[in-house]
Amino acid sequence: MPFSRPQLSELIQRAEADFETRLEGADARLRRSGLAVIARAHSGAVHGLYDFLSFIARQVMIDTAETEFLERWAGVWGVPRKAASFAEGPLNFTGQDTKVVPLGTQVRLADGALFATTAEATLASGTATAPARALLPGLDGNIEEGRVLSLAAPVEGVDSAVTAGIGGLTGGADEEDDVALRRRLLDRIQMPPAGGAAFDYVRWALEVPGVTRAWVSPLEMGPGSVTVRFMMDDTYPDGIPQPADKQAVLDHIFPLRPVTADLFVEAPIARPLTFRIQGLFPAAQAVRDAVEAELKDLIRREAVPDGTLLISHIREAISIAAGEFDHRLLAPTDDVAHGIGEIATFGTIEWS
Repeated sequence: MPFSRPQLSELIQRAEADFETRLEGADARLRRSGLAVIARAHSGAVHGLYDFLSFIARQVMIDTAETEFLERWAGVWGVPRKAASFAEGPLNFTGQDTKVVPLGTQVRLADGALFATTAEATLASGTATAPARALLPGLDGNIEEGRVLSLAAPVEGVDSAVTAGIGGLTGGADEEDDVALRRRLLDRIQMPPAGGAAFDYVRWALEVPGVTRAWVSPLEMGPGSVTVRFMMDDTYPDGIPQPADKQAVLDHIFPLRPVTADLFVEAPIARPLTFRIQGLFPAAQAVRDAVEAELKDLIRREAVPDGTLLISHIREAISIAAGEFDHRLLAPTDDVAHGIGEIATFGTIEWS
């Protein structure tokens, strides 16, 4: 029988009936009766206990547990929450030859985000490149190649303007949220470690900060090979990981894999989709934004390497957008199939 939490009014009625049953001639329903006061005070306390029982009932089940208790369950099963990670990458400095950019030199973005060099560099031919790391973890530390920063404090002989080097600064990720942690924990319970089964590689990849989706392709590179592909949807606009991210996943999985497995970690090949939509009604910007959000959500949920994105699902995603009443999809005109290692990503929407 399912747990049923009674309402406060029901508890009061029970208490009043209980008094009247046990005290002959008593009427606990009189407006200013002492028994009525006691019944309400007692029922209020019991109602609070029922509330606590309801709370506990949610915490003892992993699929409904709240943050504190979810983390305790995750700890029991050996699935710790992924911590936020720091963005790292090269910074390009300019200035006078032979001048040194010291270790720990801080630079900042216009929004105030700070970075510090992790090694010193000496200017030669007017330039120097130094490795750097964000001072705070999280997605805000990721910056694209060529982004302009400035020195937080003057350095003799070094120009104030600094640019992000090749590949930019990458690898920053926010702390794992409850939804992602719960998903990994349930996967751990429902699919126990199997000594190198395909789903083990997916689990290992998802343990790396910033990784949101992962797939495994056994034997793709030949006998004994295992190919792992993954996405970082919250880190990059198209979700495609950078070389440093691939190395991080490889370094994490390599010591966990069976010793005989020939491991390959690859980034999916992006195939941006261009959607052509005619006659959207109403054509308000809010509706267009809703359509774009639904298409991005569809791609994140259903796009997989070597997979096919169904045209019927594309039409459905547009139709369920908030405020949409009518539209005509001009492109794509059929299911969108992808080759080995290719994955659909969101490109643009052309409106007409």
